[in-house]
Amino acid sequence: MSRLFFMLSRWPLAVLHPLGSLLGWLAYLLSPSYRGRLKAHTQAVGMRTWQRWQAVAHAGKMVGELPRLWGRPRDLPLGKTVQWVHAEAVSQALSEGRGLLLLTPHLGCFEITAQAYAERFGADKPITALYRPAKQAWLAEMMKASRNRPGMLTSPATLSGVRQMLRALKKGETVGLLPDQVPPEGMGVWADFFGRRAYTMTMAAKLVAQTQCAVVLLRGERLGLWARWQRGCDYVVHASRVPHEVEKVLASGDTAQSAAAVNRLMEDMIMQAPEQYLWGYNRYKPPRAEMLTTATGGQAPT
Repeated sequence: MSRLFFMLSRWPLAVLHPLGSLLGWLAYLLSPSYRGRLKAHTQAVGMRTWQRWQAVAHAGKMVGELPRLWGRPRDLPLGKTVQWVHAEAVSQALSEGRGLLLLTPHLGCFEITAQAYAERFGADKPITALYRPAKQAWLAEMMKASRNRPGMLTSPATLSGVRQMLRALKKGETVGLLPDQVPPEGMGVWADFFGRRAYTMTMAAKLVAQTQCAVVLLRGERLGLWARWQRGCDYVVHASRVPHEVEKVLASGDTAQSAAAVNRLMEDMIMQAPEQYLWGYNRYKPPRAEMLTTATGGQAPT
């Protein structure tokens, strides 16, 4: 399987994206549960049928582009394949010297955001990104190799990984989180997300409360073939600073208010490009009956 992944990593996006789109439609047609979730979630936010169809294709494109993103040689820069919009939001936050938390939903090419940050800012302020290792050995190794790059480190979803992120922020460095996924039981609170109660992680707010770091939102827009030709790039990374009043809510230590604030931020970002969000993800499922643990089984504090 790793050989196939390596071979696909050399293919252009003009081929990988159509193949991925086909995979997205196969998953939609062959899985009634996935199809039902995606239809229900897109209808709940008022998306039209054609937008739902685009969401089906984009979910597949996300899978199709992974070999190229993960298999990119460490010494091969992204260069002009990525353009930034409002990169000054990141620069200004870093200049404050109090650490930076980047929040990115499962929207568009969220894999590209950390790589783009590492290439542009990582030499001075490296990024540490939280991840959950894959169960398959070959995939876990591929993920580890792809996500440990110059200016970019990974932190496993363990207590030691959380401590690693805290140390990075206290040194004035950067941490990246995807806060719209369902955390393990005990690591979140229930809060509204697009009008429904969703178990929402509290880690982002706890990091801000403990370090008083700045917060910036990143969105990796995946461009279509025509837009890539017009702009001369494959992806656009959009950055925006979280309003000061929202940072104050996150720094307050109030987990309920903070979770609600984070969900509102994610909703606003998602609706900027709703067709690129992973609507098929079971966002409203109950949390796993497990806790964030150390390698020896110790329980993380809430």
